Amino acid sequence: MAVPRVEFPLILVNLKTYKEATGELAVRLSKTAEEVSTRTGVCVAVAPQVVDLRMVAGTAQIPVFAQHIDPVGYGKHTGHVLPEAAAGAGCSGTLINHSERRLKLEDIGATVMRAKEAGLLQVVCVDTVEMARAVAPLGPDAIAIEPPELIGTGTPVSKARPEVVSGAVDAVHRIDPEIEVLCGAGITNGEDAAAALRLGARGVLVASGVVKAGDPHRALLELAEAVRL
Repeated sequence: MAVPRVEFPLILVNLKTYKEATGELAVRLSKTAEEVSTRTGVCVAVAPQVVDLRMVAGTAQIPVFAQHIDPVGYGKHTGHVLPEAAAGAGCSGTLINHSERRLKLEDIGATVMRAKEAGLLQVVCVDTVEMARAVAPLGPDAIAIEPPELIGTGTPVSKARPEVVSGAVDAVHRIDPEIEVLCGAGITNGEDAAAALRLGARGVLVASGVVKAGDPHRALLELAEAVRL
């Protein structure tokens, strides 16, 4: 099975552990994401729970991300998420250091390295410009700036604190211009996403704004049309 390629600009939908995106509902939402991606030509990816990864990846022809992996290898690591297992389940990439699954800086580095070894694109989440600056030398494929106080609020960082987005882009690109920067926290509509791209981001990381929307297809379509080049 060919693993879909991740392209930018990117809309990455984190399904978290929402009831609306668990099990068969994760598959349904992922098929919706596939429809929007096909219609607009914008890369839309989803990050389901680990138990749903293989089912989603085997159904929807879009990039699938793990929500988390551990920097472990084959062996005695009960309860950990092996990077190679995530890749084998059909994942194209993984989130690392989400605000709901924080890691120490040294563990972020080890996880980025293991993800690369397993062929997974890495999106490292950070909460401040300073943290973005600290993570950039680790060489991840992408960094997502997400002030945690705005996550799930409906108040987009791209409008409430635009200097955080532009500051993160500048800080990261001064170290490594090849690292893509995504914008998360409070992104719910097309204008929020368009504002993020105007600030230099190359995509958005969203969750409740899509998963809990009354019409997820419409919400995703608006986001995709806003980021389409």
